[in-house]
Amino acid sequence: MRDIKRVFLIVLDSFGAGQLPDAEKFGDVGAYTLKSCYDTGKLNVPCMQSMGLFNIDGINFGNKVAEPIAAYGKMAEISAGKDTTIGHWEISGLVSENPLPVYPDGFPEEFITELSRQTGRKVICNKTYSGTQVIHDYGREHIKTGALIVYTSADSVCQIAAHEDIVPVDELYRYCEMARKIFPVGRIIARPFEGEYPDFKRTANRHDFSLEPSGKTILDALKEKGFDTLSVGKIYDIFAGCGISDMVRTTGNADGMSKTDMFAKTDFRGLCFTNLVDFDMLYGHRRDSEGYTQALNEFDSWLSGFIKTMNDDDILMITADHGCDPGFKGTDHTREYIPFLMYGNKVVPHDLGVRKSFADIASTIADIFDVDYKTKGCSFANQTIK
Repeated sequence: MRDIKRVFLIVLDSFGAGQLPDAEKFGDVGAYTLKSCYDTGKLNVPCMQSMGLFNIDGINFGNKVAEPIAAYGKMAEISAGKDTTIGHWEISGLVSENPLPVYPDGFPEEFITELSRQTGRKVICNKTYSGTQVIHDYGREHIKTGALIVYTSADSVCQIAAHEDIVPVDELYRYCEMARKIFPVGRIIARPFEGEYPDFKRTANRHDFSLEPSGKTILDALKEKGFDTLSVGKIYDIFAGCGISDMVRTTGNADGMSKTDMFAKTDFRGLCFTNLVDFDMLYGHRRDSEGYTQALNEFDSWLSGFIKTMNDDDILMITADHGCDPGFKGTDHTREYIPFLMYGNKVVPHDLGVRKSFADIASTIADIFDVDYKTKGCSFANQTIK
């Protein structure tokens, strides 16, 4: 295993591979992110197809290939949730047996009062809301009064929206740091926006303020042993910086792919962990199947070039953190399997089957780098790496 120098782990945020057996508990029976994209008739992902995407157990559409060039399979989530934080934590080896708190009816008044007291600003909304709709409905009042737009979703989040001309981005971040100490949720999300009514638009200055992981992750284990742990996109935020040796923020998928290329050109030794957020943020939540499909096509096009630049001692892993079916009801995440593809010159192409936990990824990475890390996951390194 020590012949492997670098692992690139890319999360296609929300790219679900069909409902999990317990989907009924989450109201997600019938959810299938990949199928909704396929059903547009516009999905064109020849690179992932060649890796075995449509050979994955249970995927009965698309063209299977006779000899996939990668190891392929899908993974179940055993953590109690379907959100970004819990999904990434499980990928990194940390299983969350208790769900993070959610507030479908809005936050308790004492939280709102304390946030208002600390920021010196009133708070408006305090409901479950779509992020684009909330600035349409409350943006004018915010501009007139300076009040903060606070809202939530089915996930364990508190989102604070403010126009950049009314609340400068750094000031909004400071308010979110205050909220982090008040609201016991998985993430506080700064949601700056710009423009004039009715054409308000969210900017690329989103920033997540997450809880610190409740235990040790593979990132911590790698960093402690002197490996590089590189974060591209919101990975740094999801782990509250824990276990990260270097990081870059991104403005979207294209920038995330570019920044991954940037790290690939450096001589690091360890893990490059990338999150491509547009699938979820721009297309899944907005139930835009065609937009989601086009984003997959664009990723696949980039992927075909990226794998040609990989070194002999590199490994690439492609997966997701939950579902967000653009063809499903509502606007929330969906409880789904995640696909998994593993490629490299030292990877033995074969069917990994249906894995019991996302944490199998962390366990496998630990074996690849010969790092002692205990998790509920089960490594498949020995059967997958030459």
